Amino acid sequence: MTMEKKDWIKPPAEAVYAKQLAALAAADNGARKPAGWRLSPKAVRTFVLGSPEPLALNGEQVEIEQKFYGDDTLIERCIITLAGDRGLMLVGEPGTAKTMLSELFSAAISGSTTNTVQGTAGVTDDDIKYSWNYALLLARGPVAEALVPAPLYTGMRDGVITRFEEITRCPSEVQDTLISVMSDKVLSIPEFGAAGFLFARPGFNIIATANTRDKGVNEMSSALKRRFNFETVEPVASVKLECEIIARQCRNLLRETAPEAVVREDMVKLLATVFHELREGESSEGYKLESPAAVLSTAEAVSLYCQSALTAHYYETEMSVDVLTQNIRSAVLKESRDDLPRLKAYWNTVVKKRAGGDPLWRQFFQARSWLK
Repeated sequence: MTMEKKDWIKPPAEAVYAKQLAALAAADNGARKPAGWRLSPKAVRTFVLGSPEPLALNGEQVEIEQKFYGDDTLIERCIITLAGDRGLMLVGEPGTAKTMLSELFSAAISGSTTNTVQGTAGVTDDDIKYSWNYALLLARGPVAEALVPAPLYTGMRDGVITRFEEITRCPSEVQDTLISVMSDKVLSIPEFGAAGFLFARPGFNIIATANTRDKGVNEMSSALKRRFNFETVEPVASVKLECEIIARQCRNLLRETAPEAVVREDMVKLLATVFHELREGESSEGYKLESPAAVLSTAEAVSLYCQSALTAHYYETEMSVDVLTQNIRSAVLKESRDDLPRLKAYWNTVVKKRAGGDPLWRQFFQARSWLK
């Protein structure tokens, strides 16, 4: 049975943005490209940050939308890192678009985002480099047909990027298998004897991600750190910008599941404001707040708003401040119920003050009965 893109819950970036990538490639003729890259560094930058003018593709004008909002120079540094011989390490708080960036870079540079290691405590060398079809191994010995490639092997063989998600959640000894590969760009396969070396093709590199909240879980060795350029992806600093990101992503996510759902700008602004102030520990009026332990990221806000919108869609009701409040409570208490007094304090100071002059904040304050 074959499946089309419309049947996928989450198509990969190279499928979602296939037309944009094709338009960029068509306009990229003659540009300076690193060996093995599908697009030039300038075109990769345009893919991530967008273009003010559409590009022509087979008589059609294709909009290249902005996909990352934040520090443009960070994107430029990341691209140049990948064009060199060092890996790229994206670090930051959960929900700051590290994974999204690694997907976008991989789609634009290699045309594929699926060559990925998902880091967990159970990852082994076999999951990173290669393993064996043991039936063939027993029958024919260590022949090429018996080898089962893992993402690192595939990346080196095909000259494509290998994505390593949550690298600090892997055991240190597994992480360190990358050291020699990143230094020498060669993978040793002892089972093949003297011919047992895989030399990386141009285009191969590694993009790894790590959450700062996982620091110390399996700390990277100094030797491995030296093989990466580190870039920190910061949370969105502006409420206005965060509103734009939440609204845009919610429209995209709800397009398939609830196409008639209208993303309410006023509710998005309220949600973005609450998350921003609790995250920063200070309201716009200057009230000092105790920040909860939970990660109140932009990605979490998108998920929370979509959940509230889907509640209205499937139960055939209006978008409700009560439901939004319930979902905010769940998000804040995700790490610890000890954060409930902090949330109540926010309601009894900041929300209460705003309730006097804004009808939506008044409804929000009245929903405090859900904070139990």
